[in-house]
Amino acid sequence: MSAAPGSNRSAQHEGTSVNEQVLYDVAIVGYGPVGQVAAGLLGQQGLKIHVSERLRGVYEIPRAIALDHEIMRVFQQLGVADEVERFTEPFSNSEYFGVDGQLIRRMTMLPPPHPQGYTPSLVFTQPPVERALRARVAQMSNVTVELGVEMTRITQDEHGVALTLEREGTTHQIRARYAIACDGGSSAVRTQLEMPLEDLDFDEPWLVADVLVNEKGLAKLPRVSVQYCEPRRPCTLVLGPENHRRWEISLMPGEDPKKAATEEETWKLLSRWIGPEDGRLWRQASYRFHALVAAQWRRGRVFLAGDAAHMQPPFLGQGMCQGIRDAANLSWKLAAVLAGEVRGDAAEALLDSYGHERKAHVRELTSRIKGVGAVICERDEATARARDAKLLADCGGQVQDTPRQDILPCLEEGLLSQRNGTARGTLFPQPWLRTPQGDRRMDEVFGRGWRLVQVAGGSDEMGFAGLRRIDLARAPETEGVVADWMSRHGCIAALVRPDHYVFGVAETQPAIAALLDDAATQLGLGLACEA
Repeated sequence: MSAAPGSNRSAQHEGTSVNEQVLYDVAIVGYGPVGQVAAGLLGQQGLKIHVSERLRGVYEIPRAIALDHEIMRVFQQLGVADEVERFTEPFSNSEYFGVDGQLIRRMTMLPPPHPQGYTPSLVFTQPPVERALRARVAQMSNVTVELGVEMTRITQDEHGVALTLEREGTTHQIRARYAIACDGGSSAVRTQLEMPLEDLDFDEPWLVADVLVNEKGLAKLPRVSVQYCEPRRPCTLVLGPENHRRWEISLMPGEDPKKAATEEETWKLLSRWIGPEDGRLWRQASYRFHALVAAQWRRGRVFLAGDAAHMQPPFLGQGMCQGIRDAANLSWKLAAVLAGEVRGDAAEALLDSYGHERKAHVRELTSRIKGVGAVICERDEATARARDAKLLADCGGQVQDTPRQDILPCLEEGLLSQRNGTARGTLFPQPWLRTPQGDRRMDEVFGRGWRLVQVAGGSDEMGFAGLRRIDLARAPETEGVVADWMSRHGCIAALVRPDHYVFGVAETQPAIAALLDDAATQLGLGLACEA
C-alpha cells in the first residue's frame, strides 16, 4: 500500500495531544467491536488511522453474545483468533417450543468438516474479546486512538473530512481522506449528515437479563438454548459461556419498560426458571427491538458501519456479526483506493459497492430474522396453534435440524461476476491444508487478497496485479472441503475477493481467463501474462 506506517504511537490514554496538521487516511468514529475491527484491518494495510471514542474504556457489560465462523476468520486475519477463542464456547442447539410446550423447531450447528476452519456458531463474552482487539490495534504504530473524546462536528470537501473533537471543554480538529461512522444506533455522524434510517417494520419492547448462575441454578435450567413461542409471553433463553445465561423476555402492552428493568421486577420475570438464590444479575435492561437500515451508506467521503447503519432483532444473534461484515467489506476497498491500486471511476464504483452489497445483505438477513421472530412472537393463540401445526406438518411430524448458517444469505449485487451461479456471492471455504509445518488453515498459508483457487492444477492464465494463485493440488486439503464445494457448484476454479466472498467461478480452463478479465474490467485494471 502507498501509505506507510506513521511514527505516532497509539494515543490511548487521557491527555494525549494530537497534531492537528496530520492528515490521516481514515478517521473512525466509535471504538466498539466494529470500530476495533475496522481500525485493525486498515492498520494492517499500513494506512494512517485515527480513532475517536467517547468512552474511556471497554464497556464491561456484555451486549453481543453470539458470533460465527465468518467473524472468527476475520479475527484470524487480525491475529487474535486464538485469544478470542479463550472466551468462546460452541453455541448450543436452539429448541423452539409451541403453545402446548411441544417441540416445533430445532436450530443446530453445521456438521463437520467445518467450512471456515472454525466452529460455525459460537457464544462469547464480549468485554475480554474487545480488550483483545484493542490490544492488537495498540501494537500498530500507524493507528492513533483517542479515548474520552466527543465528536461534535463533521464536515467534508472534495479532498477529505474534518472532525472536531472535544475533551473536557477543549476542542481540536483532525483531518482524514475518508471517515467511517461506527458510533452506534444514535450515531452523531449519521444525524449530522442527515442520513435517515428506513424502517423495516419491527418494533417491540423486550427485557434483556444476563445472569451469572450458580450450580444450584444451573441444575434447574435446560441444557440447550430455548425459544418459548408462547402467546402469553414469548421469550428466549440463551446459554452463554460457562455460567452466563441470557433471557430475552417480551414485555406486554401496558407494562412499564423502566419498571421491568429494576432488579425486583426482573427477578419476578425470571421466577419461572430461577430466583435470586440461584445466581447474580449481571445486567438487566429494557430495549425496543428494531429493524432499521440506512437509506444511504455513503455520503461523499463518509461511510456508515455497524449499528450506525442498521439494527435488527436479536433472534439469530447477528447484530455484531453484521457490523464486522461491514468493516471487512469496506476496509479492503478503502485500502485498494487509498493505495492507488484502483483509480478514477472504478475507484468510485468500488467504494459505492460497499453500500450496495451490505444494504442488500442486511435487508435480506433482517427479513429472514423477522421470519424467525414471527415464529417466536405470535401473540394470538389460535394463530400460534396454526403455526405449530404447520411447522410440524412441514417436517412430517418429526422435527428436523436446521443449521443456523443455512439462514444467512449470499451477496446478490455489487462487485461480482456478470455471470450468475450458485457460488457467486457466497462465502468461500477455508480448508485445513497439509504443510511441512503441520496442518494449517488456508489463509495462514496463502494470505488474503484476491485469490484464484483451483483444486486440479492447470495452466497459468492471464492475471492482474496482486492476484494470488492457490493450487490445492500442491497444498492438499485434509478434509476435502474445497473439493466438495467445487463439485457441488460444478466448477474447477473460484475467484475469491479479499473479504473471502466469491466473485465468480469457472467451469473450464478457458473460462478462467474470462473470469479474470471480468474482475479486472470492473476494478479498472489491466490483465497481464503471469511470469
